[in-house]
Amino acid sequence: MSTKTTFKRIALVAVAALGLGVLSVAPSSATATAVTVTGANGTSTLSADAANISDSTTAATVTVSGLLDAAVRADTITVYFLQKSVPSGATGTVYSYLMDTTTPNGKTLVDTNAAVAAVHLPNPGQKYLSAFDTKSAAVPIGGATAFRLIADTAGYVGAKFAVQLDSATSRIAGTYTYTAVIKSYSALVAAPVTTTQDVSIVVAASDATVALTGATAIDAGRTRAWMNAGSTYTTANDSAVSVVSTAAATDHAAIRVTTFTAAGDAAPESVTVTLTGAGVICQSTVCGKSIKVIGTGGSTDFTVRADGTAGTGSIVVATTSKTFPAKTVNFFAKAASTFAAPSVARPVIDTTATNDVVRVTAADAAGNPWTGAAYIYATSAASALIAGSETPVACTFDAADNRHECPVTGKASGTASFKIIDASTVALATATSAEVSVRVSVATAGSVSLAFDKSSYVPGERAIIRATVLDTAGLAMPETTLANLFATGAISSNMGLTAVSSNVLTSVSGTVKGANSSSDVNNLATAGTVTYIVTMPQTTGTVTLTAKGGTSLALAGQVTVTASAEVTNPSADAATDAANEATDAANAATDAALAAADAADAATAAAQDASDAVAALSATVAKLVASLKAQITSLTNLVIKIQKKVKA
Repeated sequence: MSTKTTFKRIALVAVAALGLGVLSVAPSSATATAVTVTGANGTSTLSADAANISDSTTAATVTVSGLLDAAVRADTITVYFLQKSVPSGATGTVYSYLMDTTTPNGKTLVDTNAAVAAVHLPNPGQKYLSAFDTKSAAVPIGGATAFRLIADTAGYVGAKFAVQLDSATSRIAGTYTYTAVIKSYSALVAAPVTTTQDVSIVVAASDATVALTGATAIDAGRTRAWMNAGSTYTTANDSAVSVVSTAAATDHAAIRVTTFTAAGDAAPESVTVTLTGAGVICQSTVCGKSIKVIGTGGSTDFTVRADGTAGTGSIVVATTSKTFPAKTVNFFAKAASTFAAPSVARPVIDTTATNDVVRVTAADAAGNPWTGAAYIYATSAASALIAGSETPVACTFDAADNRHECPVTGKASGTASFKIIDASTVALATATSAEVSVRVSVATAGSVSLAFDKSSYVPGERAIIRATVLDTAGLAMPETTLANLFATGAISSNMGLTAVSSNVLTSVSGTVKGANSSSDVNNLATAGTVTYIVTMPQTTGTVTLTAKGGTSLALAGQVTVTASAEVTNPSADAATDAANEATDAANAATDAALAAADAADAATAAAQDASDAVAALSATVAKLVASLKAQITSLTNLVIKIQKKVKA
């Protein structure tokens, strides 16, 4: 073995011995062991009532526990917090604090004033919170202060710390994440064992933000938007709105938008109302062509005002989840430009005040429907003696039918003439309608007649039957109810009819209508008549109605009247005709077949006769040929004899 190798081996043994010697002579010191850390995230929200939604119940928490086995306060565990990430633009202070100690034996002491750089050094002069102190002063995160867990005697320690956003400062929605740094120090050893734990606080958006982004689960099928005429919302139905276009701080229409969850709970959602054309949309005192707001409590009201422009305003209501068809408001010029030709809804009236006698529509200079105040007046003093007045009387605008309906009061029998204007006096009028006439009647009912609306029906078809009542002069009657229009039994039918209208054939009374009406298809009305609607029978035949005038008519009119109509079934009749034609065709074919058979027999007989004739003729010819042959033979023999004699 070389000397160099020997020295190397001695050196290795020496190094090993030194190492073992270091381990064996190290002092036996206490340590902080079994350190565990758990975290729990917190939640918060943006709300006007911030004090109730950013407190210890919504804070993020970190729980730390460990075993300290050194002499009095020699081992320590420190806890402090650092900001890791927050939403961009977030501001405000975040605090950490002791919520409680977690060991039941009372050994845990927590110091909140220890500097991070020297928290492991015991300081008998500092105040320590006992296990019975539930909270310590809050410490802003990011500062130089940490919490220190120590114990007067060896044993387990533990504490729960909270991280909470400051309720008094402005925050934004998002996730706020913080890191808890836990350092375990052992008996004056400066190098600690470090553990970290991330915890977060999620700040939910405000109701307004949720509504704007559509984060709330709104059931679009429950969303409603209604527009009512007038300054306030009144009913869950749209109504027609037509107003003068003069600009003013007057609300002419109200729109209510409501939004709900699938459970039927009112919940906010972004609502945008946009008006195109004439007018403006208002929400409270703010007006414009388009307004976007958050539905307060799931219900928001808007109003509509004129802006001085005549025309149609088209209004589209849209929430985050639903858009409604456009609603319209008509803004017309203050003065009318033209009236259409008036129509007389009630051509005959009695001597009482009667509404909706004359109807008319009007337009402004731009052609927009004019729905301002219209008036009707008698065009002469003579007319005014019969009905109405030379002083204009206000008409009523029917928004549903977009027309003015004017009243007339009858005074005496006769015919009166009227015009309609756009002002309360003739002198102030800028537009005047054409003249129309209305007759006033005080005559009594004189006669009644019956008629179907058609001459024929298919089985089960709906039929209209009218009982027309004339006065004693043979003229149409005003609207009136006759208690005994018919005698007992009223209107009878030879075939069963099913009533559809409220007027029934078996009733002796009847109300003669003063105007035509088709608004109720089951109860149509025709001026001067009592109208019945029935279903015709399923069987075909002639339906005949019979009735006798009752005591409400003049004696001359108390006679029997009738009306009839046919019930036919074209399809069945066509089938019958087709069957008959088929039968006729079959019969004709049979006759043709029989004739053909007869012709065939005749042809057969003729052929037989011809055959017999041919046979007879053949026999005769044969006989003639045989005779001719015999003659030729005889002649030939004679010629031969002659030749022989001549040669001789």
